[in-house]
Amino acid sequence: MHLAYPAVLSALLFSTGLYGVLARRNAILVLMSVELMLNAVNLNLVAFDVWLSRTAQDTLHSGQALTLFTIAVAAAEIGIGLAIVLAVHRNRGTADIDKLRDTAESADDDGTDDDSEAARSEPAEKAEATA
Repeated sequence: MHLAYPAVLSALLFSTGLYGVLARRNAILVLMSVELMLNAVNLNLVAFDVWLSRTAQDTLHSGQALTLFTIAVAAAEIGIGLAIVLAVHRNRGTADIDKLRDTAESADDDGTDDDSEAARSEPAEKAEATA
């Protein structure tokens, strides 16, 4: 088998995962896309390991060993990631990344700046005066 077949498949898988990371709004789907990207890397590692072992005399299979480490890291990442997503969903009621970003930014705006609070209270007072 030629090296081009797994390399092209790996590139397609990685591109699909990258699109999923950039375009999705749900945190669980983003985690799934990251897993797809890691699997594309694993496919590349194994394909190049097989290709290099045919040309070299010693067969250490370092690509396959790196793949096992990548699988272990991916399993830990998905376990911790899902725990964080579930905790955020229980606290905030959504797993939508854009809504979580908006709530985080609004919490930062409630800080210690007195001028911003005065600027926020003036329109409220004007609205009450006109009503």
